[in-house]
Amino acid sequence: MKIPEKFDSIRPFEPEELPQVFDRLIANPQFRQVIGYVFPNVPFEDVASKMRSCKTSNDFQLKFCYGFVESLMKKACRGCDMDASALDRSRNYTFMSNHRDIVLDSAFLDKLLVDAQFTTTCEIAIGDNLLSLPWVKDLVRVNKSFIVRRGLPMREMLAASKLLSEYMHFAMSEKKENIWIAQRVGRAKDSNDVTQDGVLKMMAMGGEGTPAERLLQLHIAPLSISYEYDPCDFLKAREFQLKRDVKGWKKSAEDDLVSMRTGIFGYKGAVHYQCAPCIDDFLRALPADMPKTEFFSEVAARIDHDIHSNYRLYPGNYVALDLLDGGSAHSDHYTADDRHRFVDYLHGQLAKIELPNKDEAYLRERMLTMYAYPARNFLATQR
Repeated sequence: MKIPEKFDSIRPFEPEELPQVFDRLIANPQFRQVIGYVFPNVPFEDVASKMRSCKTSNDFQLKFCYGFVESLMKKACRGCDMDASALDRSRNYTFMSNHRDIVLDSAFLDKLLVDAQFTTTCEIAIGDNLLSLPWVKDLVRVNKSFIVRRGLPMREMLAASKLLSEYMHFAMSEKKENIWIAQRVGRAKDSNDVTQDGVLKMMAMGGEGTPAERLLQLHIAPLSISYEYDPCDFLKAREFQLKRDVKGWKKSAEDDLVSMRTGIFGYKGAVHYQCAPCIDDFLRALPADMPKTEFFSEVAARIDHDIHSNYRLYPGNYVALDLLDGGSAHSDHYTADDRHRFVDYLHGQLAKIELPNKDEAYLRERMLTMYAYPARNFLATQR
């Protein structure tokens, strides 16, 4: 397949490019160090040989990523599953989901798609703010990621958004790939998962026809990701206090790497992925003369509803909601042991936060909010 050159700077690597990329990775000392950490009992020469045997990105995912993710699920999760019964496994979709973990949201999805016998895994939208190290950029592009450019001046941002959208449409229509993209830029640190109109507007910059027709060409399937525990919860709470107390504070590349490592290897409890039906019929039913602003708000609200109503909630979500509200309105969803277990967990995570002027009450409220929002948003869809 001939891929237009205009996509070269953002697209995943093609098969003929992989040997050179593998050579760069194998020669990189930081990559070798990471491989030693991920595969501690495997000689690096064996890893390098196995990499060089991969002819496509799908090969790489199946030979490397699948086994690693499977072992990670066994060590760091109390089960991880997906219900995709609402979708046709022979078709390809743009999975648009809430965003909990920088790396694992899409990595788990790829493994679960293979298990569910979809025809392919996903091409993954990833922000270039996470790709400050050249070898990391190489690795994610080997792993079927395409790059979202951020922090650009307005004129450049418009051009980059259009190119990104055109690539997504190309991947969907010509490459017949699935796509994963978060419903918003970056993770919702408080777990209040709300679709940003701007993401939908970007997606409608490519393709042909009206905004509805352009989104139809991407076959959007809302996806709910539910973690029992977020291993980065204490890092997110710490970030909240730093943003509150330190004027102009911003995360560093090192902060992102710490979040990645903590998210990957930290304990997550039970994890569930729930696919809602594709929204194509909803898009077709919208009035053709609907103003654009209203159109994108309606679509965002529909995706929010589908994500919120398909959360799998755990006792801790309801405990957090009651602790925030100062009552016991949802105590039928948990036992006394569940409550003690969650409170102990919260105490342990708060103890990990290192700050010079540590505001325990504020940090506790921030962490409770992270666990309460999924329950609050789910309950709002049931009224």
